[in-house]
Amino acid sequence: MLIFITIFAIAVMSVLTIKYAFPSRKYTNHSGKIFWTACSIFFIIAMILQPQIVYEGSVKGLKTWFEIVLPSLLPFFIASELLMAFGVVHFMGILLEPVMRPVFNLPGSGSFVLAIGFTSGFPIGAMVTAKLRQEKLCTRIEAERLICFTNNSSPLFMLVAVAVGMFNKPELGLVIAGAHYLASLTLGICLRFYSRNDREAIAPAFSAGNILKRAIRQMLTVQSRENRPVGRIMSDVVKNSVSNLLAIGGFIILFAVLIRIFTNTGLIHLMGDFFGILLIPLGISPELLQSLGTGFWEMTLGTKSVCETTAPLLQKLVAVAIILGWGGLSVHAQVASMIAETDIRILPFVLGRIAHACIAGLYTYILAGYSYGETLALAKPVIAAYGQRTVSLTANLLFSFSLLTLLILLPIALAILLQLLKSMKSFVYK
Repeated sequence: MLIFITIFAIAVMSVLTIKYAFPSRKYTNHSGKIFWTACSIFFIIAMILQPQIVYEGSVKGLKTWFEIVLPSLLPFFIASELLMAFGVVHFMGILLEPVMRPVFNLPGSGSFVLAIGFTSGFPIGAMVTAKLRQEKLCTRIEAERLICFTNNSSPLFMLVAVAVGMFNKPELGLVIAGAHYLASLTLGICLRFYSRNDREAIAPAFSAGNILKRAIRQMLTVQSRENRPVGRIMSDVVKNSVSNLLAIGGFIILFAVLIRIFTNTGLIHLMGDFFGILLIPLGISPELLQSLGTGFWEMTLGTKSVCETTAPLLQKLVAVAIILGWGGLSVHAQVASMIAETDIRILPFVLGRIAHACIAGLYTYILAGYSYGETLALAKPVIAAYGQRTVSLTANLLFSFSLLTLLILLPIALAILLQLLKSMKSFVYK
């Protein structure tokens, strides 16, 4: 009943708006606002007619945010803000330029986004990228490249929540996470050709001298420009981090409510039928279609729904890879809110998510299809033990911080080693 009332309300409003509100030449400028106004009316009607469903969705979204997202992301938000304030990102920007530029056609400061995006999960990569853009550490095109492949699912979510908690097969974490990150790196390398003729360029602050000395000098320069006392810096960092997480929580609750409404009205089922037109010819089980429809809106619920079906394991793994690669419209909305104060466009990110979903699904099919019998059997004891060790929040945070530290220190060590080898080569040829 609700779906017919909604369609009728949208149709009536659209006809009245087109006929009376705007001249035809101005309609295209207001069509987007008309659509969102109609969606708002749909949401209000749903809340009035089905308050119990709205309440249950809100509670579920709030519980997810409070128990999972808030404790998992808050330390990383605070850490990234502090590293930006104290010039560590500027230090990495100069030191890792020789590594990032040839591989990804990105500035060295992008290495920090790469590290934190691969270890903490959505949408912190977009938040840090927006900070880089505001600090003029990257161009708009470079920022758009960054948000396309550095916003990934959390390794703990894939290795523990999905593999152990949903599939009850710890050995699958190797395939799920491996395909996800391989797809990200593949996408990042391909995106180096995106807008290669970008005219905007950011000149380095220090271009002469030893690269390590230049990096340290840049970090000290940033610190000297920072006039706030340490207490004020900490206060601002915590306020900004909590504010960003509150916005993320709002989106999570909103989309949890929308999914409950869409499921109850049958819209999720209709979306599953639409996906069936595209995917059934490729051999995807019809059981997975409604789960993919749920995953289109929200990643966690879609992944859980896939794991609860009786489809073949290989197809379920591919479906999970597609959902994790896409991220869900909830994540897209979170990313859009993070870059709203910059000139970074959201369309490249959406297209990048589509590409990531396709590449991750292909990699999962290859990894799981050809190596499931041997590779996963060999990895099972290791991954199973890992899954047992990381069930607590403290262990999860320690593991994430160790990954983040490793991904930051390894490129720095590589850059220093390359600089030493270059210096030794110059000394020998003298």
